[in-house]
Amino acid sequence: MKTILHCDANNFYASVECFLNPALRGKFVAVSGNPEKRHGIILAKNQAAKKMGVKTGETIWQARQKCPDLVCVPPHFDTYVEFSNRIFDIYSQYTDRVQPFGIDECWLDVTGSKRLFGDGRTIADTLRERIKKEIGITISVGVSFTKVFAKLGSDMKKPDATTVITPDNYKELVWKLDCGDLLMIGRKTAEKLHKIGIFTIGDLANTDVGVLQKLLGVNGVKMHESANGIEDDEVRYSYEKYVPKSVGNSTTLPVDVTTREQIGAVVTALCEMVATRMRRHGFSGRGIGVGLRFNDLSHVGKQSAMPATDSAIRLSDCALNLIDQIYAYGKDAPVRAVSVGVLDLATDKEQRQLSIFDGEEREAHSLGAALDKIRTKYGYGSILSASVMMNAVICDGLEDSDFLPFKK
Repeated sequence: MKTILHCDANNFYASVECFLNPALRGKFVAVSGNPEKRHGIILAKNQAAKKMGVKTGETIWQARQKCPDLVCVPPHFDTYVEFSNRIFDIYSQYTDRVQPFGIDECWLDVTGSKRLFGDGRTIADTLRERIKKEIGITISVGVSFTKVFAKLGSDMKKPDATTVITPDNYKELVWKLDCGDLLMIGRKTAEKLHKIGIFTIGDLANTDVGVLQKLLGVNGVKMHESANGIEDDEVRYSYEKYVPKSVGNSTTLPVDVTTREQIGAVVTALCEMVATRMRRHGFSGRGIGVGLRFNDLSHVGKQSAMPATDSAIRLSDCALNLIDQIYAYGKDAPVRAVSVGVLDLATDKEQRQLSIFDGEEREAHSLGAALDKIRTKYGYGSILSASVMMNAVICDGLEDSDFLPFKK
């Protein structure tokens, strides 16, 4: 039987900020976006602020209604990456199966490490003590025989705790939890399950799998297996390269926009940053999606296929074409936020074979690569498209830190 750990750094951003600035310790602290650019949402909070009801994703003014003494500090993403790398280096000293799940979480398969370092609980406790002593922050660890249960375990006790879920106790510990706590079940899926009387993970585990398959397809079968402790998903080796299925960026604008020219400028900037990330890792994409959030906080989106490309020009053309189909300029509500995502990713060799006659695509790729070099050295703002320059106020929020916060 496998022994899998899920390690989760507690209140990671806020914990790093409090460690670096002792004056923040003992206060209600939140890491937040910039209110002047309407990025004024809570990105993270420390344990004290959490106890006051402050939640990630809510606006600063909402958080301060609950916690008037809340101290908001700006994010320092490069520092978070540095701390994350140091933590992951410690994990890698106990196993070569270390699979990140974001900048502050990961799974470790320590099945083959127990003779050297002890059982799962012992390794988890050792990691907690080492990271507290050497890094200065705390982690919570779930220990179990599946990745899904290990993840649930790390969420059960916080901060600085170890929770062990075994084949003997998982029904007692896990089945009473809300079905929405299970990895892979989002809000909409949970609502579907609630409509047929499934409210807990135990309800899900004891529902006829045929009912779930009819309701949710193959995902319903997978959820049923996970709820019953059945899993064939391996923890990846730390040296295995993860191939993402999509890459995208979004931004909240400093002012509401309503015209095609304004939205087009934002789309251009977003596509340039997406294309840069794709070329950096040698990807092309054959699908694109866009999303608009309006000033009444409603939203709409659309996706479509496209010829394989890593060109920002082609991406922006396809993205704007989709927006033309879902937004009536000057008639629909003003746009507050825009997102662009490229789907169906694969490496260039897997996805396309350019011939010597495919000049336009080669030129677009070469142009993009040249821009990458300039922006890598001097920053995104060192060279801009004309549409972005003409809409400088609209694109004021489009900064390097907004697009590429993590370089892990």
